[in-house]
Amino acid sequence: MSALPLRRPSATPEEQHPPHPPATVDDAVLAQLSAQFAATAADHDRSGAFPHDNFAALQAHGLIGLVAPAAHGGGGATLATARRVIAAVARGEPATALILTMTYLQHHGLTRNDSRWPSHLRERVTHDAVERGALINSLRVEPALGSPARGGLPGTVARRDGNGWKIDGHKLYTTGIEGLTWLVVWARTDEASPRTGVFLVPRHAPGVRVIASWDHLGLRASGSHEVVFENVAIDPDHAVDLRAPADWAPDAGSQTDIDAHATQQAWMVVLLGSLYDAVARAARDWLIGFLNGRAPGSLGAPLASLPRVQEHVGEIEALLRTNRVLLDDAASAVDHGHAQPAADSGLLKYSVTGNAIRVVELALQLSGNHGLTRQNPLERHYRDVLCSRIHTPQNDAILVAAGKRALLAAGVAA
Repeated sequence: MSALPLRRPSATPEEQHPPHPPATVDDAVLAQLSAQFAATAADHDRSGAFPHDNFAALQAHGLIGLVAPAAHGGGGATLATARRVIAAVARGEPATALILTMTYLQHHGLTRNDSRWPSHLRERVTHDAVERGALINSLRVEPALGSPARGGLPGTVARRDGNGWKIDGHKLYTTGIEGLTWLVVWARTDEASPRTGVFLVPRHAPGVRVIASWDHLGLRASGSHEVVFENVAIDPDHAVDLRAPADWAPDAGSQTDIDAHATQQAWMVVLLGSLYDAVARAARDWLIGFLNGRAPGSLGAPLASLPRVQEHVGEIEALLRTNRVLLDDAASAVDHGHAQPAADSGLLKYSVTGNAIRVVELALQLSGNHGLTRQNPLERHYRDVLCSRIHTPQNDAILVAAGKRALLAAGVAA
């Protein structure tokens, strides 16, 4: 089954022959992309239209295959480099950054030595990303199951059919589905002792149907619609990683497996944290311009001259500095082979996303009605930054795990 190229407007000559992923990413290019994406972000927010032009621009600069395995022609980029790209994209248009983040996470998984995917499929997915700008994402959440991070067997079922598999099921929140080429589908087998795992499904395989149900408060252009699988046939080797359900537990398997899980969690948290931190930074930038330019007649000077305003802007700066240090340190640790435990990654997400939300709330407090008007971007930044709370792991799970760990450690010490 052949993968189909990303559907988008007619490509320029450079996009028809895109560069391979760059060895380094130029700050000037990232600044240019941020500004370009910001110019149409409000339009995408209002319409919810998939940002095809944004991905065409990313592909023109070789950025879609940036993280894919170098052994198969991808960029093999570090987490620090991927973080810079996601932050720049999100500062302009965060739904684009979310879709790109999901592709980067899947590509990073293919670079790991413990990847169970067949080599030829890793090569094919990488080639499609580098040459065609093909996007990929995992489809895990279901109407009955919710997020598999909470446990339980998926309702999506793969059954043997001759030498291959056929898949039936229903997925929710399939971020980027309108632009994806590959779907990494979480499912169980219909065997007497079911195995669970991932099946690689071409987006346009017969029987894959999209229900255009996404109408969300924030990240509206992410196109996170529902997908139904009806008797979808795939080749036998597209069952890329099947295991007994217990073997998927974060602490199952060898120390190598546990370390790999911790590294993948760190990648996810750092990239998502960078995305929402960038939304907060965009809010801060708008606020600074507003405070310097707004001079009420009763004051006779810009709002920026008020000590109370300066104090709150100082709080914003402190929150953003904390985020930068936390995210930079976490990325550096991963890139030097010292990823923090998965539980600590959860605490990083809790801190960074909480700080980002607080930044935008302070900006709204300082700007009043001006910040809430649809003519200004601040209310959009607020809607977007609130979406940080729903990504796995969620705050309750993070805090319960951290609390249990601290109490257990204290009990052992006592």
